[in-house]
Amino acid sequence: MRFDSNLLRRCWFLAGPTACGKTAVGVELAARLNAEIVSLDSMSLYRGMDIGTAKPSAAERSRVPHHLIDVIEPHEEYSLAEYVAAAEQACREIVSRGRVPLFVGGTGLYLRAVLRGVFEGPAADWDVRGRLEQLAATDSTRPVLHERLQHLDPASATRLHPNDTRRLIRALEVFELTGQTLSSLQCESPLPGDERPPHVYWLEPPRDWLHDRINRRVEAMFAAGLIDEVKHLLTAERPLSRTARQALGYKETIDYLAGSPNTTPQNLIELIQTRTRQFAKRQHTWFRNLEECHVISVSGTESPVELAKRLAP
Repeated sequence: MRFDSNLLRRCWFLAGPTACGKTAVGVELAARLNAEIVSLDSMSLYRGMDIGTAKPSAAERSRVPHHLIDVIEPHEEYSLAEYVAAAEQACREIVSRGRVPLFVGGTGLYLRAVLRGVFEGPAADWDVRGRLEQLAATDSTRPVLHERLQHLDPASATRLHPNDTRRLIRALEVFELTGQTLSSLQCESPLPGDERPPHVYWLEPPRDWLHDRINRRVEAMFAAGLIDEVKHLLTAERPLSRTARQALGYKETIDYLAGSPNTTPQNLIELIQTRTRQFAKRQHTWFRNLEECHVISVSGTESPVELAKRLAP
């Protein structure tokens, strides 16, 4: 399934690694473009998962209309195809109001799906997934799923982190059900140059500056009550979905609350900081590998207003 190409060319995109400041820049850019923002973040879809996902603030959302935030409950699953369909509908409504759709976020998979289309693979096979989950649980000292995927589908294994259990399982599941690798099936080509949206940007800040921002953001999340938020989610009437449980920061906190050995609150903060820095590195890889994306190098000293002016003089 592909996004309507005529509609796509009317959209703007602002991506970047976590904590790089793209939310604030997006709000300023939207004001300059007469735009409404479509979230490009897979975890901001969930209601009640607020602190750990760093959703736009109430003030930011009051300045500019935002879409695809808080649209599903934490016990629900949401496929990539569902996201693309919902995003396309949101964009049609935005255009009908005479405004510009502006995608803002850091989920590279979502960005590629909107730009290139979605491979609609086989439906989930919960027997296969359960078996793979059990395999991963039998030896927590080594990344058994990642090792298996490296043997079967090296391209996907290179792209996925050994701790990304959900996507590792999906890649292995697709191979078992189809006999083909996920990387070969997900080979959607970019649109021809004259059919692509011209305004697809990603922010590339200095690594040390970004790492410091990530570390401070994680500390701020705990100060704001991340542990209490996770406790509340775990006491809900319906259990968290597999996807929600794997969200960065939530997975580690859930393990901590379950009594993960040798983990103190400080160790938990440091673990999430490390994994978030690793995640930011993978985000860089996503954006660099999308030829539709234009890199915007930033120093870290620019204000959101200054960056918005660079993008839309």
